[in-house]
Amino acid sequence: MIPDLPKLDDREEHFFIEGPNNGAKLFLRHLATPASFERRRRAVLYIHGATFPSALSIAHRFDGASWRDALHGAGFDVWGLDFQGFGHSQRYAAMNGDVPGPGPLCDAADAARQIDTAVRFILRHAGLPNLSLISHSWGSIPTGRFVAAHSILVDRWVLFGPIVRRLPAAPTQPATLPAWRIVSVEDQWRRFVEDVPPDEPAVLLRRHFDDWAGRWLDTDSNSRLRSPAAVKIPAGPGADIVQAHNGVLGYRPADVRVPIAIIRGEWDSLVTDADARWLFDAFRSAPAKRDIKISHGTHLLHLETMRTALYSETNAFLLDSHVSAQPLAA
Repeated sequence: MIPDLPKLDDREEHFFIEGPNNGAKLFLRHLATPASFERRRRAVLYIHGATFPSALSIAHRFDGASWRDALHGAGFDVWGLDFQGFGHSQRYAAMNGDVPGPGPLCDAADAARQIDTAVRFILRHAGLPNLSLISHSWGSIPTGRFVAAHSILVDRWVLFGPIVRRLPAAPTQPATLPAWRIVSVEDQWRRFVEDVPPDEPAVLLRRHFDDWAGRWLDTDSNSRLRSPAAVKIPAGPGADIVQAHNGVLGYRPADVRVPIAIIRGEWDSLVTDADARWLFDAFRSAPAKRDIKISHGTHLLHLETMRTALYSETNAFLLDSHVSAQPLAA
């Protein structure tokens, strides 16, 4: 039975599609192209990060406005995917119970198959040959796997705070993670604010976080039964990040053949200047590339006071007529 879910916008459409894992349902939220843009219709799909789904990222409204609203206002058909085990998508059977088994769920290979399923559904539904992608953080790893294999389906790709490869000072053996993990509100708060320099004003307002946190707890019906209240999420994304920081990124940037933009906050400890430089250079087959750093922002820039700069830079890249899918002539 398909649940009747509350909408974040009266115009929003919800879709439950059959995913690649034994038919487990994937959830897509959709805000259709404004009628005034119908003749030059374009679609964009948002791929979320390691700990929270589309409702808490692309579609979450701060003081009445969301990133999705900015994309929609620019004329895009806007879609958001919840990976299996997150948000409104079906949970893995292995997430039932109180003791996690071995083997992280929703790793990059699995998530890339889910992206493939979602993209092909969207293109059929919209009658379009390709779409643009926006990925956040860990979401860049499965997105990279998908884009490298299916560049023809992608117009351009925005990597917001992407995870990159790092080479450890000495070889290490990454720990084996369980199938899922528990993340509390306080865990999120600490992670969200830890990169702000101590002499700088807060960039994530506490009133915004408190509203966000309540909605995040709502994504897990058992969250408030735990002490402290916490959300159960698949551990695959965390395992992929650990692997990347031990020298094994889950895709080959050189295999990506679409225009890319790396967008990051200046205080993003997961994407330093050196990280961005490495990734920019690694996308050697991309026909167009940008590296954009936004001041007074962290890895969670889309939740912070400088979020509208992120919106503007994203729209500028996605709409720039000079960004071509073909390499420029020498």
